Amino acid sequence: MTLFETVLPLSMLGLLVVILFSGFPVAFCLAGVGLAFTVIGGAFGLFQPAQLFLVVSRIWGSIADNLVLVAIPMFIFMGIMLERSGVARHLLEILSVLLKRVPGGLALAVVLMGTIMAATTGIVGASVVMLTMLALPVMVERGYDKGISAGVIASSGTLGILIPPSIMLVIMGDLLAIPVGDLFTGAVIPGLLLSGLYLVYILFVGLFQPKRMPRPPEADPLPLRDLLLLIFRGFVPPTVLVLLVLGSIIGGFATPTEAAGVGAFGATLLAIYNRTFTLKLLNDVVQATALTNAMIFGIFCGATLFSYVFRELGGDDAIIHVINALGLHDWALLGLLMVVIFLLGFFFDWLEITLIILPVFRPIVMELDFGDAVPKDQILLWFAIAVAVNLQTSYLTPPFGPALFYLRQAGSGFLTLADIYRGIVPFTLLQLTGLALCIAFPALVLWLPTYLGY
Repeated sequence: MTLFETVLPLSMLGLLVVILFSGFPVAFCLAGVGLAFTVIGGAFGLFQPAQLFLVVSRIWGSIADNLVLVAIPMFIFMGIMLERSGVARHLLEILSVLLKRVPGGLALAVVLMGTIMAATTGIVGASVVMLTMLALPVMVERGYDKGISAGVIASSGTLGILIPPSIMLVIMGDLLAIPVGDLFTGAVIPGLLLSGLYLVYILFVGLFQPKRMPRPPEADPLPLRDLLLLIFRGFVPPTVLVLLVLGSIIGGFATPTEAAGVGAFGATLLAIYNRTFTLKLLNDVVQATALTNAMIFGIFCGATLFSYVFRELGGDDAIIHVINALGLHDWALLGLLMVVIFLLGFFFDWLEITLIILPVFRPIVMELDFGDAVPKDQILLWFAIAVAVNLQTSYLTPPFGPALFYLRQAGSGFLTLADIYRGIVPFTLLQLTGLALCIAFPALVLWLPTYLGY
């Protein structure tokens, strides 16, 4: 490649990064940069304007006519319906009662609730806001350290980005041509690993720094009959829904799209069961689902135009040329890719990083060789889950971590920005520990898909 052919697509990436900081809608940033470089490429004979007509067919074939992506609006509907119908509130009540005698019991209940809701919603914004409004006032009232309260809520709310059914995994499966079922099964153990690291840390703080998480005053225990009734009403229904959705996918009984339909219908039935279902609730959930869905698919369209122009200008070859010039071995190169994704998470959302970076990194990862540590045909799956764990940190890292803004807005009056930043540091380190474990021990990702025969 000539120097100009290498610099031009890299300049396209650089310009996109600069424009994204303007706050202009991401979909328009992606499409605008793509159109601008069709003009520049055309002026130098590297791109023909008539090629833009192919973008329409790509949008139709890869997005509008893609049955896998049909699962996204139904998973969104399921999450919003569960959040607004009161299912989460009942779940937190029962977990708090069961763990009230354990050091840091309320914080443990928040993590467990975040884990269960992650397996039913997959929408981080809704989870963080919901956990903040339900748990933060109680934690502050009981004398919990504000920093650790903020960290527990923010980190637990972000588990939905990793634990299936994650919208991010559906999108990654489409971008990397990996079956979504493989990604779902591969993400189960890493997701539970992160949740387990949070629980261990909280137990450690509760035991050795009890003043940061005081136990509640002793109260008369609930009669066994009332306790069982509370468990049946607050714990069993969402657990059954999780088993229906994830069990049908992992067991091979349903595709992710079919399971998403079951989840959306099941969430509606739970709202009826809780006697909170109304036509107004349904209307609000449908409107919120449509707005979220439109945002995601708008970015899809912009990213399709951007990636097409980038590739036609030789972007893939330019990236590979630069990587080869560094002369890194496979493990060091993987580390470099992970560092790049982690640093991008300080400034951009997971959706932007996924749609822009993964298509660029895919051909590089396909050439890596880790010997017996990772079979060649499973490298892409392992890499995708490692990226998913890495991207979870993008929700917590300042200055633009979305979970921090959700928490700050929903917890105004209880938390300062200093409380939030102080609280998320140990949990970000725990997430990076989980990422390091998934890279050092690939079986954490690959064992379950292999065991189930994927």
